[in-house]
Amino acid sequence: GGSFGEVFALDARTGCVRWSYEADAGLRGAILVGAEGGRAMAYFVDFRTNAYALDVAAGTLRWKTRVGRHPEANTTGSPALHGGQLIVPISSMEVVTAGNPMYECCTSSGAVASLHTTTGLVKWYHRVTVDSAREIGKTAIGTAIFAPSGAPVWSSPTVDARRGLVYVGTGENYTRPATATSDAILAVRLDNGALAWSFQASRDDAFTMACTGLRNRENCPSPPGPDHDFGMSPILATRADGKEILVVGQKSGVVFALDPDAKGAPLWSTRVGKGSALGGIHWGMATDSRFVYAANADRASAIVVKDSVSLAPSPGLYALDLVTGKSVWTAPALPTACGERRGCFAANSAAPTVIPGAVFAGGLDGHIRAHATNDGRLLWDFDTVKDFPTINGVAGRGGAIDGPGPVIAGGFVYVNSGYGSFGQMPGNVLLAFSVARR
Repeated sequence: GGSFGEVFALDARTGCVRWSYEADAGLRGAILVGAEGGRAMAYFVDFRTNAYALDVAAGTLRWKTRVGRHPEANTTGSPALHGGQLIVPISSMEVVTAGNPMYECCTSSGAVASLHTTTGLVKWYHRVTVDSAREIGKTAIGTAIFAPSGAPVWSSPTVDARRGLVYVGTGENYTRPATATSDAILAVRLDNGALAWSFQASRDDAFTMACTGLRNRENCPSPPGPDHDFGMSPILATRADGKEILVVGQKSGVVFALDPDAKGAPLWSTRVGKGSALGGIHWGMATDSRFVYAANADRASAIVVKDSVSLAPSPGLYALDLVTGKSVWTAPALPTACGERRGCFAANSAAPTVIPGAVFAGGLDGHIRAHATNDGRLLWDFDTVKDFPTINGVAGRGGAIDGPGPVIAGGFVYVNSGYGSFGQMPGNVLLAFSVARR
């Protein structure tokens, strides 16, 4: 999927286009494939919360449904597919539109919804902020303020089929008073969307983009929170002793292990970074049942509020013991990799991906690296910030690697390079790597 709504089916070995489809808005999440009525179907959701089902062989549309209920609703995370349900995460761009001092902030709520894969009809819809927003006051220039709001769901839901639950991570509130379901892990029932339990890591966090500048701060909550979302999908992991746990990282720079059999009671927590609005753990972690691998961003230039934690920014890749939470090894980000490149940051923000013996991690410096899982030593390093000849003839150049982790399948490593948001290095290539065949 692409940022202009284009969807391509590519030959996995050659990159040649089999078919293409044009969605109504850009795609930020993954495309899932499942079977329906004896046919392979591709399911995805665009930025404006339109969910689609396409025939994989022909690329033709089977159904389309808009899921979000608010004009500013969007979807950045991937949907989840399970048992005839397409489970869709829903966020909101009110965090950005609040930068306009004339905007009446804010009335949206994060959500997660379930659609029937055969028809696209909504089975259930769970609002993160349970109560509807109401006017609670006015800004200094007389614009109405509404609450409760926010607590977006930025990332993919995690299905726990055995317990009949769906886990999602939520972000900060946009206005005060804050709710108990912001900056939290929620467990929602798979059959009806009811809340089973929640774990809140940070209380009283309210923040919008109005808080980031020196002007037009009317829609910035007072005081502003640190914007410590759970931006990644919770990981349901099985430890070596057979115990299932939930592992999740927060933008605060803390990794948590929760007990799904005890309503999310914390088992351990470990700080790997200082954290900030663009620091800590952003997009995801990876685990091999022995360690959990956390990419810590900690961009010093993005720390917009003074954090109570005295720890200095410490970007890099971390391996934590899945049982104890203790740090086993660290591979710090390398400032020397940036040189004079504009928009280059020595930090790990993208989700890592692990296979037996190696964990792959992309950097905001444009490098994709593989580290040994046992001690973190560097096995392979490729700088993607260069021009590439492309299969389709479009001028291609790599940039910052952010967002999803590499996809590894069939002897290939597929990497997206180029992420120009937040002042980072833009680019436009999908790269395929493989070990030389002899």
